Amino acid sequence: MPSITRSIAVTATALTAALPLAPAAHAARADVPPAHTRPHAAPRVTAAYELPGDRVYPEGIAADPRTGALYAGSYTDGTVYRTTPGRRVAEVFLPAGADGRHTANGLKVDASGRLWVTDSTKGVTVYDTRTRRPLARFEVPGTGGRFVNDLAIAPDGSAYLTDSVRPVVYRVTPRQVARGGGALTPFFDLSHVLRPHAPDAFNLNGIVADPAGRLYTADMTGGDLYRLDPATGAIRRVALSGGDMINADGLELRHGRLWVVHNRDNTISRWRLTAAGTAARVERRLTDPALQLPTTLVRSRGTLYVVRSQFDKGGPLGPGTPQIPFTIAAVRGI
Repeated sequence: MPSITRSIAVTATALTAALPLAPAAHAARADVPPAHTRPHAAPRVTAAYELPGDRVYPEGIAADPRTGALYAGSYTDGTVYRTTPGRRVAEVFLPAGADGRHTANGLKVDASGRLWVTDSTKGVTVYDTRTRRPLARFEVPGTGGRFVNDLAIAPDGSAYLTDSVRPVVYRVTPRQVARGGGALTPFFDLSHVLRPHAPDAFNLNGIVADPAGRLYTADMTGGDLYRLDPATGAIRRVALSGGDMINADGLELRHGRLWVVHNRDNTISRWRLTAAGTAARVERRLTDPALQLPTTLVRSRGTLYVVRSQFDKGGPLGPGTPQIPFTIAAVRGI
């Protein structure tokens, strides 16, 4: 990956270890899902939007519910793309390298219409979607390893961000955004609850917030889902039935339903959370190679839009040639 900084190259090695090429390794577990949750044979995946460029390798996606626009980010150079209703080909919204950004991982649009873009090597930048101007920037202090990955916006406007090589979740408050930036410091420390990992394995990845302000984040290596309560600081492992969070990447939560992409498995699973958020069971699962190593998803206007990263086709996870153009898929029926 010559276009990426040394720190990205190092963490890409960890990413390779965290996304094994052997989904069958956990397929024989005793909690194999019942027949109605097993992979569906009918095609369900179609290309919705094209991302221009032959080295895009997209990673993140966000929807602006006010306008219907979707934003997607390139892992390899930090370009951020925008699609608008009625247009199939995305435009470049923020060019590669803008504001010193080397990669674009998690993306979210908050209630004020601001776009949050994480750079795994540094932190997160908040943009005005009208002017494209950066409003605030937050960075992890020091020189130690970090991989700022995904983020969720809570009902009070605070953002919570996962770090995939440190077992922590950072927080940025609206007051901090108004001040224009600062340091990203851990708000939750999960080191005492995560299952033991290999030193180079990824841990926390996708994260979402429910209407009560509770957070849910997946440990993609340990296979667990955790509920975090910002009001009390409590951390609790969610009881899962019918499956696990192995290879879990992006998450999407709506009305008690949790959608999960399992990247190297080319799978999307749908879960039902209990009202208290202490347990979840699999309702449906879709496995399809047409997902092209999905990294995250967003539900917008009744459709799931899924990032098809193709990381294993000449990208950060393997040799080969990607299918051009890179696309965002529309997935229906799950």
